[in-house]
Amino acid sequence: MTQHSAHRRIIHVDMDAFYASVEQRDDPALRGRPLAVGGNGRRGVVAAASYEARRFGVRSAMPSVTALRKCPDLVFVPPRFDVYRAVSAQVHEIFARFTPVIQPLSLDEAYLDVTRPLQHYPSTTALATAIRALIRAETGLTASAGVSYNKFLAKLASDYRKPDGLFVITPDMGPDFVASLPVEEFHGIGPATAARMHALGIRTGLDLRGQSLSRLLRHFGKAADFYYGIARGLDDRPVEPNRPRRSVGGERTYEADIHDWPAAQACMTALAELVWSRCLTRRLTGVTVTIKVKYNDFRQIVRGRTETEPVRDAADLGHRALNLLAPCFPVPRGIRLLGITVSGLRQGGDISPPRQLMLFS
Repeated sequence: MTQHSAHRRIIHVDMDAFYASVEQRDDPALRGRPLAVGGNGRRGVVAAASYEARRFGVRSAMPSVTALRKCPDLVFVPPRFDVYRAVSAQVHEIFARFTPVIQPLSLDEAYLDVTRPLQHYPSTTALATAIRALIRAETGLTASAGVSYNKFLAKLASDYRKPDGLFVITPDMGPDFVASLPVEEFHGIGPATAARMHALGIRTGLDLRGQSLSRLLRHFGKAADFYYGIARGLDDRPVEPNRPRRSVGGERTYEADIHDWPAAQACMTALAELVWSRCLTRRLTGVTVTIKVKYNDFRQIVRGRTETEPVRDAADLGHRALNLLAPCFPVPRGIRLLGITVSGLRQGGDISPPRQLMLFS
């Protein structure tokens, strides 16, 4: 650990089931009920799920038909992104009372560097407690917070006692805390990377710590330095206010390999809705759409296209992504992962909310 990172004080604040909690706050009839924000059509997708729905295994990015099979009593409500943005602005105004060093990750979470706070508190824990109390008092919503000496551990800590929780990872705790966790719980290690690590016998932070940097470089390339550091509780990345975003995207690894075109269409459609919802939360669109296709032997291809007009809505994004995907069929082997990225970004202006996509044949 560098001396500088050891003396940082970082808070990661994450609103609890944000979209769903806003809906339950605004409609008392929805409180205590399993709720999904998203479309309830055959090709709809869950944008967010309440904790009542999560108990049944309902998760964001899940096809709506799958969510209903898991929870037949699930209530769907359409997203209200204008409301979510307004509440997010309230929350970020609260953050700004405590520090100017804020790095938003999305509407519902952010890193705060409070090494030099604007208000005096006896500890970072007390400061985080005050932030959470103000969020509850002024928005009627709960937030979880993680406190630590770097961004990686602060985010792990905010997840540790969700919902409505606060957890602190001190410099003395960091390495041991990481050692006991499965690698799939590490922020920055997605399902595909976790599967590759499992194949190499790396299942926990302790296993990851046992790998040489040269071996990690051989298997994970430029990400190796990051993995080597976090296995030891190290992360020197600063909190970066107003960091320009270069792309918006998402990807999904599927439990069963995709072999046929109709299944690929449905998966890419749901993914396009998810990515467009992320564009909406940031009021961004873009002129370049790129897809990633990873096969079950881990070979992958990337295809992209730049057009003169930016993406208009979820249907347009899905159409562009499917046009890029179509030449991959028939597939030489099963597809285990699909991804969509929008880049060449610009402010979206009057971009449209998500709507059901029409698939072409």
